[in-house]
Amino acid sequence: MDAHWYVIHTYSGQEARAKQALLERARQFGREEAIEEVFIPEEEVVENVKGQRKTSKRKFLPGYILVRMALDDEVWHIVKNTAKITGFVGGGLRPAPISDEDVQRMLGQTKSDRPTPKIIFGDGESVRVVHGPFNGFTGTVADVKPEREQIQVMVAVFGRSTPVWLSYEHVEKVS
Repeated sequence: MDAHWYVIHTYSGQEARAKQALLERARQFGREEAIEEVFIPEEEVVENVKGQRKTSKRKFLPGYILVRMALDDEVWHIVKNTAKITGFVGGGLRPAPISDEDVQRMLGQTKSDRPTPKIIFGDGESVRVVHGPFNGFTGTVADVKPEREQIQVMVAVFGRSTPVWLSYEHVEKVS
């Protein structure tokens, strides 16, 4: 039987446990060959924590996992009756597989050369400079270049508003 990709709904925050539970149940029923791959859609993000650059993983489809499997009635029941899994996305009697192109696009999103910034800045937001020659200054975001991970901040230098280009990691939002 041909294997296809399916989207499975899980309890949010329990994706890794759902993956393990599914693989274990398939092994218990002797059907581990039917499940070829289980993928948790996540990406690397960068944030500034106490002046240190920190990279972590963030799920970009929380509550979902992608499974490449040869779906038959027995495998369908194994998936439906697995702990931490609420069911297939697509409903109906037979869930619809998703295309390989859609899965490859999601895989491409996770395999980026540069991690995605965790904090996104917008025009007019107040920020504080936490690193570099303008450390301690506060200002307002005037322009954002997300592809370069840089923002233009208007800071007051000697009483005059001065535009300064800074990296995302050199500023933090002021609450």
